[in-house]
Amino acid sequence: MSSFDLQRYLPYLLNRAAIRITEAFQRELRKDDLSVVMWRVLAVLWHDGAMRLGALAEATSIEVSTLSRLITTMQARMLVSRTRCTDDARAVEVDLTAEGRAIAERIVPMALHYESMALADMSAADGDALRRLLTRLYGNLSDLPPPDASAGT
Repeated sequence: MSSFDLQRYLPYLLNRAAIRITEAFQRELRKDDLSVVMWRVLAVLWHDGAMRLGALAEATSIEVSTLSRLITTMQARMLVSRTRCTDDARAVEVDLTAEGRAIAERIVPMALHYESMALADMSAADGDALRRLLTRLYGNLSDLPPPDASAGT
């Protein structure tokens, strides 16, 4: 008999928690006809301001070509603007529109509410430690090959 226990397997536990909070949060996002990836773009731009497409891809963990198509959709919905960088005509900078900013500002408190639910019985120190550990865990995985768009999780 193997000592492998799915109930203690870290990738499974992370995925399970992510699915639970994402499914609940998606109900809020649907009110504005947003997907979770759109929300990540809005949240990063709201927090960090305008940025180049490559930096936005890195900050949101969205592959550049996928992000480019998403930005086109969000631009058509007047949530973001896209402009060529003055110092490099090949580079594109993305920023929030007034509408995108208003939606992000309305949704941030809901996002924080779901986070507080997830951390409900943890101390502030435990929450901070969990964030640090997850950030470190993500960094440990930086040498993995990029995901294959056709592969499932």
